[in-house]
Amino acid sequence: MNPYENIDWDSWEPQEKGVVVYISDKKNKKLLLMNKKTGLGKGKVNAPGGRLEKGESFRDAVIRECQEEVFITPINPEKRAELYFQFTSGYALYGEAFFTDSWEGEAKESSEADPFWCDMDKIPWDSMWEDDRHWLTSALNGKKIRGYFVFDDDDRMLSKNITEVDFFEKPY
Repeated sequence: MNPYENIDWDSWEPQEKGVVVYISDKKNKKLLLMNKKTGLGKGKVNAPGGRLEKGESFRDAVIRECQEEVFITPINPEKRAELYFQFTSGYALYGEAFFTDSWEGEAKESSEADPFWCDMDKIPWDSMWEDDRHWLTSALNGKKIRGYFVFDDDDRMLSKNITEVDFFEKPY
């Protein structure tokens, strides 16, 4: 039996906490994504983000990570998703996804990421984490999402449970 089939998410504790931020250019109908060069998700397309540093708020981490990875400062990022990830290796990650259509700076490549703007109707789902195709469109459309995901050690999604919520209770 897979020990991750029936996770008690209410008592589940993450090993790490992280963030991701989706920046959209509404005028040109584009979304800022990046080819991830290092760390968890290396080789995948994702949005800027990373792990929280000690004592850092989720919002502060969004701004720092975006500046470090793509040299852009998101303005007034709004939390729209709480994402719970359990890997069969035992690794557990809680993440919050933020969204904004305001930023300062110009996206540039770093040692961690190669950013690019893609058409909103041409999001490269097959190059992204498998869970993204199940929640990201709703969040881009302003919905608040809570998602629970189990992945195997080959980054294959084994299970998902996604709901829309009216508001977030801050779990961490």
